[in-house]
Amino acid sequence: MTDTTVMLVDDQDLLRTGMAMVLGAQPGLRVVGEASDGLAAVERDAELRPDVVLMDVRMPGLDGIEATRRIVAARPEARVLVLTTFDLDEYAFGGLNAGASGFLLKDAPPAELVAAIRTVAAGDAIVSPRVTRAMLDLYRGRLPDAGDARRPSSLDSLSEREREVLLAIGRGLSNSEIAGELFLSESTVKTHVGRVLAKLELRDRVHAVIFAYENGLVGG
Repeated sequence: MTDTTVMLVDDQDLLRTGMAMVLGAQPGLRVVGEASDGLAAVERDAELRPDVVLMDVRMPGLDGIEATRRIVAARPEARVLVLTTFDLDEYAFGGLNAGASGFLLKDAPPAELVAAIRTVAAGDAIVSPRVTRAMLDLYRGRLPDAGDARRPSSLDSLSEREREVLLAIGRGLSNSEIAGELFLSESTVKTHVGRVLAKLELRDRVHAVIFAYENGLVGG
């Protein structure tokens, strides 16, 4: 089984060094490069094509949001984890709309960092209930009410079960939590999630959450 390759992007040398040490000690993970700003990150990504990019958003010059947008546009299979110091950070949430596959606090425990990398490398996304709630609180007032929103026609393609799964995703539930709530197996939930993403033409779980909020399917 091949290693999951990772690139570290942060303007703080010490932070990159610390993360490299943590990840280097993990079986199946390999740090293949580093960058200290967004422009270098875009260039290095094109050269190295890592499986996962850990991306700081607040950097001088080209910021992490624009770097994420350029990386994902050039390489749609790229998986980017946005790193931030604050769990309520509108700037970092912009990275999710730019194509990032998750949102992680810089002070997350090493085990959480490693688990997040493995999760996005496997094609899933990181949307914790805490971040989901923060997104809802942050965008309150800009999103339509659940009762007033006009439903996009693509929602009509979802089965009743798939709609239930979408609502659960929008609330920040994991596959195992959805399975418990809907009395389904995790493999069945995973199948439903895949169908929801395909039918709504969404990149991943992060964008399913954003879709649910923007279309008033999840209320505050």
